[in-house]
Amino acid sequence: MGTPRPGTASLKPSNWAIAQLPGISPQDEASLVGCGIHTTFQLLQKTQTPDQRQILASEIQTHLQRVNKWVALAQLACIPTVGCQYCGLLLHAGISSPIQLAQAPIGRLHQQILKLQIATMQRQDLCPGFNEVAQWIEQATQLQTRFR
Repeated sequence: MGTPRPGTASLKPSNWAIAQLPGISPQDEASLVGCGIHTTFQLLQKTQTPDQRQILASEIQTHLQRVNKWVALAQLACIPTVGCQYCGLLLHAGISSPIQLAQAPIGRLHQQILKLQIATMQRQDLCPGFNEVAQWIEQATQLQTRFR
């Protein structure tokens, strides 16, 4: 495996209440809690394989696509500077995993996010700055081995 870079050993993925993921309705939350899923870590633990995702979708009577979306959001939310605040923005910008984020060119991703913010919210002042996007990529790089 190799020696971790300085400062990487202390970075811990973030864990969130399942209700904090974007797009989780109270009904979705109740269904997930009924399956013992209260946090993003629990969701990720119970959906590590495609078969596990299909089983969860069947248990809560929803489409597999929704479960896959929740898993992608939960993975992105693990990145501390992304969290639940920006995981949805990244997913809408075409980034669906920490591995993909770690490989994204900073300038191109920032421009993509800026265009998305302007198109959807008609505002660019709410767009994360270049340095913030760079920090997301750096943290995704540090954490990506957890998602292979």
